[in-house]
Amino acid sequence: MSIGAVFKALGDETRREILRLLARGDMTAGEIARSFTLSRPTISHHLHILKEAGLVLEEKRGQHVIYSLNMTVFQQLTGWLLEILHSVTARERKGGAKSP
Repeated sequence: MSIGAVFKALGDETRREILRLLARGDMTAGEIARSFTLSRPTISHHLHILKEAGLVLEEKRGQHVIYSLNMTVFQQLTGWLLEILHSVTARERKGGAKSP
């Protein structure tokens, strides 16, 4: 997992909305595209970025490609964020700088 690629992927509202959709269940690109006013090539571009970041997996089933969340990457990202939060909390308990 590249944290930089993950944050780049998460930096776009459309990609975050695609992730919200996939959190409800696996979907084809066509099903995802129906939730937007964007063209299918644009949705494919967003899916490509999400796949490159490791946030989304794809599986070919017959004539369809099914997209799903890669929970392993979400768990790694959550662990990384919790590690930072723990460090900040520990520093604050010791009387260090407070967050704004």
